[in-house]
Formats: sequence, C-alpha cells, structure tokens
Amino acid sequence: MDRTTFSLTVETRRRLRRAAADRGVSMATIIREAIEEKVDRLTALPPKPRSLGIGASGVSDTARRSGAERPQPRSWR
Repeated sequence: MDRTTFSLTVETRRRLRRAAADRGVSMATIIREAIEEKVDRLTALPPKPRSLGIGASGVSDTARRSGAERPQPRSWR
C-alpha cells in the first residue's frame, strides 16, 4: 500500500472521525473505501443509450443489398 498525504477541512475531519468511531473502524479505512467507490464510478463504462439498436431490422445483409439496388441517377433538369 502507498502512503499518501492530503488535507481536510476541520469540519470534514470531525465528521470523518465521528463516522469512523460509529463504525468502529479507522479513518483510513473509511477514506480508502470512499476513494475506491469514487474511482470505480469514474472508471465504469457509461450506460448505453436506450435508443441504441432501435432501428435494428434483423437483416444482416442490408448494406450489401442497398449498394446493388441503387436507383438509376436522374438528371436534375
């Protein structure tokens, strides 16, 4: 484990000390758990949008067929 130093406000340290005493663990344990949870959330993959796949036709050769079935070009005049 790496040793790291950081600063806390007086109020945050007071709240941390009280939370540690209530749980019967060290302040370092609470800090490690909080950092681990935060890093997990930051590095997790974002959820896929619900609209993903909404246009899925179930046909796998759509791109090949669309190239073969192109309409004949028309003159604009």
